[in-house]
Amino acid sequence: MVKIIECPRDAMQGIKPFIPTETKAAYLNQLLQVGFDTLDFGSFVSPKAIPQMRDTAEVLGQLDRSKTKTKLLAIVANRRGANDAAQFEQIDYLGYPFSISETFQLRNTNATIEESIERVAQIQDICTASSKELVVYISMGFGNPYGDPWNVEIVEQWTDRLVDMGIRILQLSDTIGVASPESISYLFSNITPHYPDIEFGAHFHTTPTAWKEKVATAYEHGCRRFDGAIRGYGGCPMAKDDLTGNMPTENMVYYFRDIGADTGVDIDRFGKSVEMAGEVFPI
Repeated sequence: MVKIIECPRDAMQGIKPFIPTETKAAYLNQLLQVGFDTLDFGSFVSPKAIPQMRDTAEVLGQLDRSKTKTKLLAIVANRRGANDAAQFEQIDYLGYPFSISETFQLRNTNATIEESIERVAQIQDICTASSKELVVYISMGFGNPYGDPWNVEIVEQWTDRLVDMGIRILQLSDTIGVASPESISYLFSNITPHYPDIEFGAHFHTTPTAWKEKVATAYEHGCRRFDGAIRGYGGCPMAKDDLTGNMPTENMVYYFRDIGADTGVDIDRFGKSVEMAGEVFPI
């Protein structure tokens, strides 16, 4: 079984024109009927940093989960955000972007890597107390544009720290689209076998021509958890000035269907979601 995590939050967060709350909720309610494993639906972060997500709590109040098994994930960047998110029973996962690039960690969360580790510990405690699970994204996991050191030993060093803290879901994240088949094969071959009890996923940003080699390589090396955003909308507004798009979910859904891998996605409802996305995003 391949888990598809649809990330409308990642698609929306960098868009400057504010998407109305009712529009977001209607889109998310459609996505909840598709059969995705998880919906990365919003974030509890500073509205000054990410204005588009300032209505996450209001959106959550308009979601109908009565006929879906899809779980909800919200991104947080510190203890305050985690406490805010933990108040909502509907949320299953909190996600934290942990970068192994010092430059990007400061840029993204205004914290050093060591300070970020402390935040992970705090958020993990909040998750435990509120019956939620923490998903940690190893951002810049395949390299970075800042000249900060990167190699498999650095990735493994921080993976060790996170696993020791009780984290059980780790997303290897290609935040700026630099991952090659070689680096994907290298990481998944050298990291994941050491942690048989940990669920590793792939959060790839990509250019339109490079998506298939990334997905295929990760799948061939054991990855069964993939993040995507319909039509490839979005990217990380903190990574660099010109956004590299998200992994298009439709590419993954049809790729896995063609190779006979079950994703649990209802193709008809997914098609309606793709059509609806064209109406939601003002680009």
